[in-house]
Amino acid sequence: MTVKELKKFFKKHLVPSRLYHMKGGSHKHRICIAQNKKKKEWEVYFSEGKTKVGLMHFATESEACQRMKEEVCKVMEQLYGLSWKGLA
Repeated sequence: MTVKELKKFFKKHLVPSRLYHMKGGSHKHRICIAQNKKKKEWEVYFSEGKTKVGLMHFATESEACQRMKEEVCKVMEQLYGLSWKGLA
């Protein structure tokens, strides 16, 4: 899965864009994904101001996208009681 495909998945499943950001950076109270070109890795984290909370590192875009999808799924379940488990 690529970032572009993940974004389409979120839109198709009506995930509010205020829950995530696909280009990294500092975005208050959002789950973010970013490619760290300097370290040649992908990152997934929760942005709390300029702090990256729960920063996770991945070797591939696909691994990072899968983890972000899982994290957003958890938030959707907690906030809205919705799940897309079993959906492709």
